[in-house]
Amino acid sequence: MLFLADNSLAESFMIRGIYKMPFKFLGGDVWITTTAVSSWIITIILLIFGIYVGSKFKNAKDIPSGFQNFIEMAIEALNGMADSILGENKYRFINYIGTIFLFILTSNLSGFMGMRAPTADYGVTFCLGLFTFAIVQFQGIKNNGIGHFTGLFKPIPVLFPINLIGEFANPISISLRLFANLLSGVIMLGLWYGMTPIFAQIAVPSFLHAYLDLFSGCIQTYVFCMLTMVYVNDKL
Repeated sequence: MLFLADNSLAESFMIRGIYKMPFKFLGGDVWITTTAVSSWIITIILLIFGIYVGSKFKNAKDIPSGFQNFIEMAIEALNGMADSILGENKYRFINYIGTIFLFILTSNLSGFMGMRAPTADYGVTFCLGLFTFAIVQFQGIKNNGIGHFTGLFKPIPVLFPINLIGEFANPISISLRLFANLLSGVIMLGLWYGMTPIFAQIAVPSFLHAYLDLFSGCIQTYVFCMLTMVYVNDKL
């Protein structure tokens, strides 16, 4: 939490190095950045939340109420979202979709905890896009065999370059969409706190956080997961 205590870092909302590792990698310095620390904090929060939910559901009631009712409603909403696209195949991918949904949503909303959203770092969103790309390609090869590759030459062979570019463009497009939307919010909030520091301390810009962190963060989480399921379903 060192970067949260540093006012200059909180005001700039920039990705900053917190600790320089005592070794080099490929001739370059290795830093623990604000993105890494934020990601660790979010991962720990999700692990604690998962353990807590698991312990609660060991003694689940037949008629849910309170926290159990909330969790069951969330699971039903996730199942409904997956069922609308994946249909009967949803159970094969629901764990992955649920995991990235929770991670992206918590990352997008981490601004409320005074952190810089990890998803405002393209290194994070690009890795999420790569996971989706790997799953899509694996499903394509598993279900279509050699047809996964020959399909790139359809409907006519001359379209092979365009089809190939489209295949690699999918993970890049979803990662850039998530990154750009979150980064724009970080920049706008950074401008607010940087250009009007005295006013920002007196009047908390709740309306900016409500839109840039809450509304936009939830929408972008939903869009990323929906597009992931669309790409996967296309290979089933």
